[in-house]
Amino acid sequence: MEIVYGRTKEPEGNRGYVPVDLTEETMKEHLQKVLGKMEDDGLDTLLIYGDREHGANFAYLTGFEPRFEESVLVLHKDGSCYLLLGNENLKMAEYSFIKAEVVHVPYFSLPCQPMGEGKTLAELTASAGIRDHTKIGCAGWKYFTGRKGEENKLFDVPAFIMDAVRQINAHGEIVHAGGIFLNPRSGVRNVVNANELAHYEFGAGLASARLLEAYNSIEPGKTEMEIADQLSAYGQPVSVTTICATGDRFTNGVVFPRDKKIALGDKFSMTIGLRGGLSSRASYVAGSREDLPLGVRDYMEKVAIPYYRAAAVWFEMIGIGVNCGDVYRKIEETLPKEEYHWTLNPGHFTGQEEWTVSPFYPESPVVLQSGMLLQMDIIPSVPGYGGAGAEDGVAVADEKLQKEIGERYPQTWARMKKRKEYMRDCLGICLKDEVFPMSDICGYFRPYILERDYALRKIGQKWRIE
Repeated sequence: MEIVYGRTKEPEGNRGYVPVDLTEETMKEHLQKVLGKMEDDGLDTLLIYGDREHGANFAYLTGFEPRFEESVLVLHKDGSCYLLLGNENLKMAEYSFIKAEVVHVPYFSLPCQPMGEGKTLAELTASAGIRDHTKIGCAGWKYFTGRKGEENKLFDVPAFIMDAVRQINAHGEIVHAGGIFLNPRSGVRNVVNANELAHYEFGAGLASARLLEAYNSIEPGKTEMEIADQLSAYGQPVSVTTICATGDRFTNGVVFPRDKKIALGDKFSMTIGLRGGLSSRASYVAGSREDLPLGVRDYMEKVAIPYYRAAAVWFEMIGIGVNCGDVYRKIEETLPKEEYHWTLNPGHFTGQEEWTVSPFYPESPVVLQSGMLLQMDIIPSVPGYGGAGAEDGVAVADEKLQKEIGERYPQTWARMKKRKEYMRDCLGICLKDEVFPMSDICGYFRPYILERDYALRKIGQKWRIE
């Protein structure tokens, strides 16, 4: 595969993004999928924890994430359900998709707020139907992997809640149940329907359009804050910390955009993630090789082109029936970890959170299927050089799912097809029939930010699995 740097048409950021709400039909489907997994695992009760940072599993059934406080959803195998809510989330119970009895738990409220009747947390938790001599699954937001046999003994639910559950179910069994949602092979959140795909395409597409606008406004003399101001996205909640950093990042422990001026030759990184997907770019504030510091003027050959080759391989390999262990192996062959020092997985599932779980790891048995949302996330780290990054997401959709998206969400479908054509016609990256970009700038990478008419692209034969 040959990668060249040449004159390339810039992608068009789409306008007029409008949110697509999840439907009652989708939420009923979520409930049935979770109840089915509970039956498979022999659970009497599933306890799902949520807070402001970690509420996606909770929201999968309720439709909302807790604000300010902790919350717990208790679901029993017969379908009965309880919402344990603090003072400021009580009002949300009437908006929950899953109909539940409300248990007011002042312990979940902010410090020094009214504590109500004075019942213990164990007493309040027991009123949600939790009983002794039962098998209870506890799900926070993680799916643990590690030493064999350890996964079911680790809990990502606060200790004060776990203590109450253990006190009630002293003679029963308590297991970690995050795999119901996020197991790479079987998690219910890993495969979405047409409604969910359109719901997430709004966030992924909007993030990419905002990033392109901000990226094109970069100029020496402007500040990080001036550029970052253009990343504003209608007040939509971000899924990761917004990055807009010139030169060295994290100086003085600061991770947010600063009042720091951009200089010619600076390395530069920018990231915005909304629910549904993330777009990220990392390269140099330069118009040509001569603008780079002397020691890194071979950045194009040393870092950018090898990275882009691996990204193109990833995009063209993704498809229904593809083994994720094979993807990992091919990326390792294309961009050897020993030389390029990437340490994370070369891609992951995305959705409500930027990174839910990754199916791409050594010897992974996971096989890609229709309905999966995937993020290309390869991060090289070559000593002495700035980063190279063009991270975006794609959706996998078979003919049935494509037809449904086209009929129910024609604007979403039109954007997805337009992006795919751009990748093929302008970047030389040929996605499989069932793969569609979720980002307006998918595959587009300018190693020299200021040279807007040029970008990397692939020429030659499409790469295929051997």
